[in-house]
Amino acid sequence: MEGIERARAALAERGFADRVIEFDDSSATVELAAERLGCEPAHIAKTLAFAKGDGCVCVVCAGDARVDNRKYKATFGSKAGMLKAPDVLRLVGYPVGGVCPFGVNEGVPVYLDESLKRFDVVFPAAGSDRSAVRLAPAELERACENEGWVDVTRLPEG
Repeated sequence: MEGIERARAALAERGFADRVIEFDDSSATVELAAERLGCEPAHIAKTLAFAKGDGCVCVVCAGDARVDNRKYKATFGSKAGMLKAPDVLRLVGYPVGGVCPFGVNEGVPVYLDESLKRFDVVFPAAGSDRSAVRLAPAELERACENEGWVDVTRLPEG
């Protein structure tokens, strides 16, 4: 099943399939997604995949947030090491540019970062590099299987 179909099916199970937005052009980066949606980059909910033992862990955070290594290690017990591109599809189930928290491979824990809670609406990808989903943070929590909220990022100063 193609990434966007997989994400749409996972979203449908939770009543959010009608929120998927598809684009004619790439939305693979925070900047491109924000441009397509006409919003600030901070509102893009990026799903980051980190190596953890033989598997991985995903953290969904605001587009302007950066991983704070100290907070990450305190939360997950290891250094924050992003998955290499070839491992993302195999371990998470989605290609780089379309990684999302909906319908990830079995055994992949998903965490939502506190940086998202400052917004009324956020836009995670929907399984492809030309998609997004419009959700309030509380809806995002209901729309994906997740382990809860964490605080592992820092926001830009100013």
